[in-house]
Parts: sequence; structure tokens; C-alpha cells
Amino acid sequence: MQENRYALEDSRARFLLVDENFVEQARQLATQLPALERIIHIGQGPAPADMPGYEQLIEQHPAIPDSGRADNDLYVIFYTGGITGHLKGVTMSHQAICFSALSYLGMLTHTRHLRHIYVPGFFHFAAASPVWYITLSGGTHIVLPKFEMQSFMLGVSQHRATNTVLVPTMINMLMTHPDFNQYDLSSLKTCIYGGSPMPEALMRRAIELLPDWQFRQIYGMTETGGFATMLHWEDHTPDGIRIKSAGQPAPGVSVRIVDTKGAPVAANVLGEISIRSTALMDSYLKSPDSTQAVLYDGWMHTGDAGYLDDQGFLFVADRYKDMIVSGGENVYSVEVERVLYLHPAVQEAAVIGVPHQQWGESVHALVVLRQGSQADAQELMRFFREHIAGYKVPRSIDFQDQPLPTTPVGKIRKNVIRDQFLDHLGKN
Repeated sequence: MQENRYALEDSRARFLLVDENFVEQARQLATQLPALERIIHIGQGPAPADMPGYEQLIEQHPAIPDSGRADNDLYVIFYTGGITGHLKGVTMSHQAICFSALSYLGMLTHTRHLRHIYVPGFFHFAAASPVWYITLSGGTHIVLPKFEMQSFMLGVSQHRATNTVLVPTMINMLMTHPDFNQYDLSSLKTCIYGGSPMPEALMRRAIELLPDWQFRQIYGMTETGGFATMLHWEDHTPDGIRIKSAGQPAPGVSVRIVDTKGAPVAANVLGEISIRSTALMDSYLKSPDSTQAVLYDGWMHTGDAGYLDDQGFLFVADRYKDMIVSGGENVYSVEVERVLYLHPAVQEAAVIGVPHQQWGESVHALVVLRQGSQADAQELMRFFREHIAGYKVPRSIDFQDQPLPTTPVGKIRKNVIRDQFLDHLGKN
């Protein structure tokens, strides 16, 4: 709830549209945000007495003139952890979004009669991008109320979906579902995935069990319009090297690797991934210093490390920042740690990503309590849920009474903590 409040307050939102799942939260937010003029109900069934219904408002009011916004005018603000992990509003122009949609269509083999079934939430570019390029192609939108594998399989089968976006863990969940063989999924031709490369064993199994599907990996971030490169289906050869890459730049997108001074490096040399295109964000809302730190000379400096081979295929090697990729969602450890430090019982805290069979990585916290204070994992979990989104909440919390290991300058040594966790995991 606090993240929603921050986004609404930071963007100076005047209207809020909610369905039945967020009615109570919206009422609470309305008491805290005086700039919020109206809450509009867009859910199923009749609207609550204190909220006008969206369809009713449309029926009762005449059409309004086109506002004439276009080109570099502000179109949308996405809130993301950004490069630093602090929640920021990524501002995108009409021109950037239109370019993004056209570039995405340019990467697809089939662009007619598309029927896209949505899995990720619309707060994420993984769902927002198809809204634009599927609409631009004259396609059909199949919207699920929430992600649940049974409803996804049913939706593909009943509505003959042709396109979707999944993360590798979801593909694995699909193929291991007990009812997997009870649904006809053959209509689906294009499966975009991201968040992490497709493990080779999983790719081989997907080719065998989903022979009608063509997989395409994308790499990018909110600040780059949600994507920058694509690994096409024909490069998904399980025994080849390219399946380990994130593909080549999309139409109209330039990717280069730079050293610590910002100078381009040669092919196969590791450095920071930088991206240039019309789809780049304009800025972080009301954060000029943060914007200038990552967006300069026309390039977005991603904070990710990687290299380009001599054919222009991008290989993402590691992250400069401590970021955890859980189920395709980026979780910045510093963001979770900030919440822990808000709890009065917490003296020290470190958050790391640890292996997870289903989600790739899960969020794990190591906590040192203040002397004389008490708190258990359940209490901290409840505290987390009041402050951050559910997918960022640690799935496991360990406590210790000794100070966390640090460098000579006092920085917590997360690599040591991670190694100790994996060593303990290996012994059990």
C-alpha cells in the first residue's frame, strides 16, 4: 500500500481506477492523498455507493475533444526500482511508446490475426507492451483476472490464443502441471520470455512438449521501453552457444558495451551494457540527478554487465547492482533492506538472492536484532507486506546474534553471506 501511495503522490494523480480487489485500499488512500479527486470503479458488478462506475460515467457524459497530445508529450509513467533500487517514476513519451510498439512488431514473424493472452500484471512492461503492439496490429486481447496456470491453459484453449509473455519458471510450471495434457495449446505460436535466459534442459523439454510454440527471449528494462534485444526462435538451438545469449538489437535500437570511463570496447570484451533508441525514457520523474547518472550522451547505461560477440549477439554476464530475479521480476536487495531497517527491532540486515527450484531465485534475508528486542520471521513478514509488493517479500529469513561480515570500510559483504548460505544448503 505504501508503494501505491508513493506513486500516486509522486505523480500527483487526480483520478484512481480500481476493481473490487482494491476498493478498501483505495478508500484508505483517499484519506491520505488530498490531491486525489475521484476514485472510479472498473470492476465486475455494481459499483460501491461511494464510487461512480466507469461504464456509467461513459453513458452519462458526451465524448470530449481529443487533447491533441503526441510526439514528445508525456504519455505514461511506470514506477520501477530503477537502476538504484529506489522507487522512481519512469516517464515515457507518445513517440517512445509508438516506436516501441512498431519495433516490437518488426521482430515478430507473424503480425496478422494476433490473439494475445495476458499473464503479467499491467504495471509491468511485459503486459503493457502487448497492449500497444497488439492493438496496433488490430489483434485481440485475452485478459485473465490473475495468473493461475489452470486458467491460462483454459484461456489458450478456449480463445485460441496465438501470443503470450511468460518467464522460464512459468513455462516450467506449465509443463509440470498435472492437467497439462488435457488442454489443446497448439494455437499458441509465439511465446516471448524474459527475466532470465532459458535453461538448456528446459528449452529441450519445451521443444518436445510444445512443438507448435516458437520461443523468443527479450532483454531490456523499463527505462528502455521494456526491451532492447530479441533472441529469435531460429537461434534457439539447445546445443548451440546462441541460446545462452539475449539475442540481437531490435529494429531501431543500438546496443554497445562500454568500460568504466564510458568508452566503447571491442567484441567479446566484458563491460556495461548501454542502449540507445527512440524508446528510451525521458527521465525519472522529479529526479534529475538520478536521470543524469544513467541517461547521458543519448545512451541508457543499464548497470548490467555483458558483452557482444562478433555477430552482435548480446550476452548478459552479471549485474553491477545487487538485483534478484525471482519469477522474472526484478527485486533490488537495497529496497528490501530499507524496509527491514524501518522495523524497530532490526539492528542489521542483508538481503540476497538464493536458488529456488520454481522461481529461479528467491529473496532471503539475514537479520541481526537489536539487543533486548524480539521479533520472529512471521512478524517481519507481516511488516514487509505493509510496505512493499508481495513478490519482494522475503520467502525466508534467518536470524543471527553476531554482526554481519563487513569490508574494511564497513560495507556488508553479501558475497560472503551468499557463500555461507550455499555452503549450509549443501550440507543439508
